[in-house]
Amino acid sequence: MKKTKFLSLAAACLLFTTLYSCKNNETETAIEKKADISTATLEKVKSLGFSTENIRKIDGGYLVEGDILLTEENLTEKSTSTNLSIAETEQYRTTNTVRSLPRVITVSVTNLPQVYSDAVNTMISRYNSLGLRITFQRAAAGTTGNINVVGFNEAPSGGFITLGSAGFPTSSGNPFNQIRMNTNTAAYGANPNLLYLASVIQHEVGHCVGLRHTDYMNRAFSCGASGAGNEGASNVGAVLIPGTPSTPDAASFMLACSNGGNRTFNANDVVALNYIY
Repeated sequence: MKKTKFLSLAAACLLFTTLYSCKNNETETAIEKKADISTATLEKVKSLGFSTENIRKIDGGYLVEGDILLTEENLTEKSTSTNLSIAETEQYRTTNTVRSLPRVITVSVTNLPQVYSDAVNTMISRYNSLGLRITFQRAAAGTTGNINVVGFNEAPSGGFITLGSAGFPTSSGNPFNQIRMNTNTAAYGANPNLLYLASVIQHEVGHCVGLRHTDYMNRAFSCGASGAGNEGASNVGAVLIPGTPSTPDAASFMLACSNGGNRTFNANDVVALNYIY
């Protein structure tokens, strides 16, 4: 997710609408330039319905749309889903979702300050209050959970800063196994706010269980003009969720960019999660 922090340095921004894309408006440092990524890989990313603008090679795969990690498995697997229509403006899920339901998903936190651990507990309470067929709990002390929350330190770049990132469920039906949270002070400040962190982690868990950005059709809705553009149509990686609105949803926890504050599920998010799980 990202946050859009500037219009000018003085203008603060918004999330999941401007902050949540898994970025901030202080753009990320390019780990690998787009020109260094093969044409074949870029075409695979496009075929999955993801934008290749500002794509970066990072550990484990390719970071797209500010906070989504596409693994090599994501780039090579084929769609096996036939039960839903292709998305146009509603809320979206990926082809793969978590299977073997009902299911308990364990979450661990590795080498991060206590506030991140507390934020994970808040995220767990929020999801578990929905009564879904997936529930979350902390992994046993000293063990790594099905999802492990870890840190990285990356300064702003290009007008955005990455707040956190995650990937999508595997073809075998497991949730993505890692959420990376930016510990750079430009992301959350010297004393991160608990509810803000919980909101970003909640968003990244959404990706881990198969949700795409709500403003998929035009990320300018949450990210501002610098994030304008449709993330791309696809018959593989973006599937609409029936019952969700056909217009942008200002309060959704899965907006591409964050507003820098506390944001949790709105009514349409609950419809989407209940449809899948």
